[in-house]
Amino acid sequence: MAYVIEGRTGAWELVIGLEVHAQVISNAKLFSGAATDFGSAPNSQVSFVDAAFPGMLPVINRFCVEQAVRTGLGLKAEINLTSVFDRKNYFYADLPAGYQISQYQQPIVGKGVLDLDMPDGTVRTVGITRLHLEQDAGKSVHDQHPAKTFVDLNRSGVALMEIVSEPDLRSPEEAGAYLRKLRSILRYLGTCDGNMEEGSMRCDVNVSVRRSGEPYGTRCEIKNVNSVRFVMQAIEFEARRQIEVVEDGGKIVQETRLWDTTKFVTRSMRSKEEAHDYRYFPDPDLLPLVLEPAWVEGIKATLPELPDEKKKRFIDVYGLSPYDAGVLVADQERAAFYETVAKGRDPKIAANWVTGDLFGALNRSGKDIAESPISADALGGLIDLMADDTISGRIAKDVFAEMFETGKPAAAIVEEKGLRQVTDTGAIDGAIAAVLAANADKVAEFRSGKDKLFGFFVGQVMKQTQGKANPALVNDLLSKKLKE
Repeated sequence: MAYVIEGRTGAWELVIGLEVHAQVISNAKLFSGAATDFGSAPNSQVSFVDAAFPGMLPVINRFCVEQAVRTGLGLKAEINLTSVFDRKNYFYADLPAGYQISQYQQPIVGKGVLDLDMPDGTVRTVGITRLHLEQDAGKSVHDQHPAKTFVDLNRSGVALMEIVSEPDLRSPEEAGAYLRKLRSILRYLGTCDGNMEEGSMRCDVNVSVRRSGEPYGTRCEIKNVNSVRFVMQAIEFEARRQIEVVEDGGKIVQETRLWDTTKFVTRSMRSKEEAHDYRYFPDPDLLPLVLEPAWVEGIKATLPELPDEKKKRFIDVYGLSPYDAGVLVADQERAAFYETVAKGRDPKIAANWVTGDLFGALNRSGKDIAESPISADALGGLIDLMADDTISGRIAKDVFAEMFETGKPAAAIVEEKGLRQVTDTGAIDGAIAAVLAANADKVAEFRSGKDKLFGFFVGQVMKQTQGKANPALVNDLLSKKLKE
């Protein structure tokens, strides 16, 4: 069912397009040799080119170009062998040159696609319009002085990939899924770290509303949203704001807005500039960028297995459900962790322990997979102890909790605490005899036809053996005793 918002006068459909600014992983900036380390002292990573000193000429960073091509290939997009850098002219205090070097009519990457796995099991294909390279601006700092604004040019000239989607998204949930999938692909490729909290991935959100089947409405752009959650919240608010305006007889004005993260509203920033306001023209200091087809093919040959392909393999080879496979491949480290656990073991049992017990414990403790107190080999060792009947599944849960708490291997915990599973039929028979003797009335009820009491007897025998009895043996021996 299509996502709609009910207004006073009926249902409205959302039309959403995203422009993602992804900082290229590179040791140097796009047109200078200045460093790109996050968190350095203000203005400590600024070359004469970044500061726009007179006579300084930009020189293209070959590695940044390679990263853009790699990203385009990962998005199954067209790679344009000839692209052009333009000057995008506008004034801002943290843009010392008075223009940004970007790409406009001839970007390095053309149309591509990105598939979204939706919670209902369907797949939504979202078009990628383009990916172009551009340099970042500096940063204006407004909270260091009551009457002055400071400027930090460390970010000035850092390489960005602007990845523009088609207006194919129709709900906040789809927009969130798009951002998470795009971030996953960028991280797999090693072209952007996707850390939105550090500003290395930022999103401009274009939102409009319309009646179903009608042409697109007037859109508003929400600038520089820096988390998936904020993007989804901003879309929801902005759509409802636009619906209220139209239903009250007003008109939507095309404008740029900001998302207020404290009041959870969008606020008007400025009227939306059209492209001609920027007076784009080819940068006279930079020749057209021409790529050799063989060079592009060489990059293509080095691409890793990406999330979609890995998910298909996990389903085909390991027999996992599409949901479990999707959870595991969303993060490259988690996928590798799972494959280590699953090697030589039941892959579905391995998936249950990784996606259930381990991921749950990591979420509760605020850790990521790299900080897990339980290594992949250690978790595999726990599964092995269940497979050879050393411990039961219930005891394994307790051992897992101890492993997560202490980092000790499963075998050591089992020995220290005397948790080995009881497989001695004599010992189990003794426990069964004690339980049946203590519950003679319930034995009579069971034998008169109350079969559901069997579970009660199993629980009592497990309690009698402190959970150490082999459950299969308990079931078998108990069944025989009750039939005597």
